[in-house]
Amino acid sequence: MKNKDKMREVIEILKQNVRSDCALEFEGDPWKLAVMARLSAQCKDERVNAVCRGLFKRYPTAEAMAEAEIGELTELVRPCGLYRVKAQNIKEMSRIIVTEYGGLVPSDMEALTAMPGVGRKIANLIRGDLYGLGGIVADTHCIRICGRLGFYPETLKDAVKVEKILTPLVPTEEQTDLCHRLVWFGRITCDARAPKCESCILSHLCKHKKDSI
Repeated sequence: MKNKDKMREVIEILKQNVRSDCALEFEGDPWKLAVMARLSAQCKDERVNAVCRGLFKRYPTAEAMAEAEIGELTELVRPCGLYRVKAQNIKEMSRIIVTEYGGLVPSDMEALTAMPGVGRKIANLIRGDLYGLGGIVADTHCIRICGRLGFYPETLKDAVKVEKILTPLVPTEEQTDLCHRLVWFGRITCDARAPKCESCILSHLCKHKKDSI
């Protein structure tokens, strides 16, 4: 089966069985999504959601966070790990959004990736969820699952290379929802350490499963 045909089947199966909402509880606020996406690096979404309830209560707007005292901000985001760098990033990101973009999160890839701590993964999340522009969010779930399915070697962990491989295989209008579905599917079934291959709805398409028989 050609990769494009396989991906089409993967999309349809996941569409019928897996939710497609963003795991980050950003309440429709573009700035909150940008902050939460940065905090989610090497941190589980559940912890980011929990931390941000207090964080956004203390700093409810980009303007407030741009003026935050860095010591206090650092302590608030400490549970997310890499907290010193993340605190500096989200404070500076907020300042840029306020001073350069009038408080609005930009949609342009170059503008987004020019902000501290924002790479293509976060930029694609923002562009897809907020502006309907699509984009492959090559997070750990996407990279792991699509590697196991055989779209590229499982040893490939480079997010940019994964994005380039998957982008032409997935219609633009399906990219955002697919990536969200992969997150939920990764949590429920295709776990990093103990994938539930016997009950997997994609097992008939999976190279990892076939290779393990």
